[in-house]
Amino acid sequence: QVQLVESGGGSVQAGGSLTLSCRASGSIAMFWHMAWFRQAPGKERQGVAAIEKAGTIKYGDSVKGRFTISRDLAKNILYLQMNNLQSEDTAVYYCAADYGGVPGFFPGPPRIGVNWGQGTQVTVSS
Repeated sequence: QVQLVESGGGSVQAGGSLTLSCRASGSIAMFWHMAWFRQAPGKERQGVAAIEKAGTIKYGDSVKGRFTISRDLAKNILYLQMNNLQSEDTAVYYCAADYGGVPGFFPGPPRIGVNWGQGTQVTVSS
């Protein structure tokens, strides 16, 4: 099973930017979907952004225009560029991927058949 490892989280002031990376232990070209989810304390895991194998991109409503998802197939890395961060963006951010056939993958959260990373904390102070 391909392992996913997130990095790039940290603390930033409101209005700042961060870039998250999700490095896979194998080829990401085989995944049907890759996505970023986030989970704040006491809340359900929420879909942030997703990219399909063919390149179609989707965003959660709360991050449209501020976040950008991208991937580097040669390096097997998924990115999330986050601009104009706000306090409500504070959460643990998770990378996820599936090989297809997962119902409700995005905005999800998907319940089965998904590879998850361990998460990286993003804290935005106002």
